[in-house]
Amino acid sequence: METFKHCTLTGLGEGLDFQSFGNESISYFAYGSNLLRERIMLRNPSAVFLTLAQLLDYKLAFGSHHGKPSSNWHGSTATIIHSPGDEVWGVVWRMSPTDLPSLDRQEGVEQGIYIPIEVTVQTQEGKTLKSRSYQMTDYVLGLPSPQYKKVICMGAKQNGLPVDYQKKLDSIQTNDYAGPVPVFDEIEAALSENEITK
Repeated sequence: METFKHCTLTGLGEGLDFQSFGNESISYFAYGSNLLRERIMLRNPSAVFLTLAQLLDYKLAFGSHHGKPSSNWHGSTATIIHSPGDEVWGVVWRMSPTDLPSLDRQEGVEQGIYIPIEVTVQTQEGKTLKSRSYQMTDYVLGLPSPQYKKVICMGAKQNGLPVDYQKKLDSIQTNDYAGPVPVFDEIEAALSENEITK
């Protein structure tokens, strides 16, 4: 399997909010549920917002590995598909390499559900940045659960993704699953806690 070393973030300019982790750090481009700060920090506490970015010539899609819906989310989950002329907006998080095993676990890398890939994204200032991301393998297109869609939409709003892109996310159809989603409950608890501490 391909391994990824830390990316040097040169030429990004001053004023970007990131935390140093010594000589090594990882930049990770999130486009799905990890758009939401409270979601990524459940398992990856070192994550620090770096910048908004767009991935050109890709589109967002929802699918299930071998057609088997996510047991965590009770539906299809997000992936990116090469698609000339399209774009995917997301957040680049700066992370300590110590969180990499946790991030890989979250993405189901060991089970072969997602594979880590390196993408080149563009910041709003027009700078390019190489980042780690993930792409689903052997997927069958499907619909996400309402809970999964809600987390993505909350993350897009929280980070101020372009309004047109937020509208596109809002229009995603769901599978209308209405049962329990424990990870969603965890996220809601973290959101409530953050509201209390503000």
